[in-house]
Amino acid sequence: MSDRSNPLTVRVYWEDTDAGGVVFYANYLKFFERARTEWLRALGVEQTTLKADTGAIFVVAEVNLRYLAAAKLDDLLIITVKVLDQGAASLELEQQAWRADTLLAEGSVRVGCVDGVTLRPRRIPKQVLDAL
Repeated sequence: MSDRSNPLTVRVYWEDTDAGGVVFYANYLKFFERARTEWLRALGVEQTTLKADTGAIFVVAEVNLRYLAAAKLDDLLIITVKVLDQGAASLELEQQAWRADTLLAEGSVRVGCVDGVTLRPRRIPKQVLDAL
């Protein structure tokens, strides 16, 4: 199982499910996004402060997901984040969604660091690299 040192716990609500009563596939992207934000926050990196202080923001550049089992209404999910690779201007992250000991979905997400105004690539700020 992925590192659960700072996982995000997510409850599945009606709004997360499709007509079949299972989590709509695209909602895993929302769960993963929230987990990345809270993971950074736990490392001491507030994204609004990062943008205000450095002008840097992170954008998703690539996502690959694999679905293994269905999550359903009221399930309690654990969403994990783990750094796979770190570049000068991007991070590749592994993310997983678990229900207890059952892996439901996993994927890799590449986020790029860009200037918040021009959206041009830029180096990841030192305070983020230090936190990683």
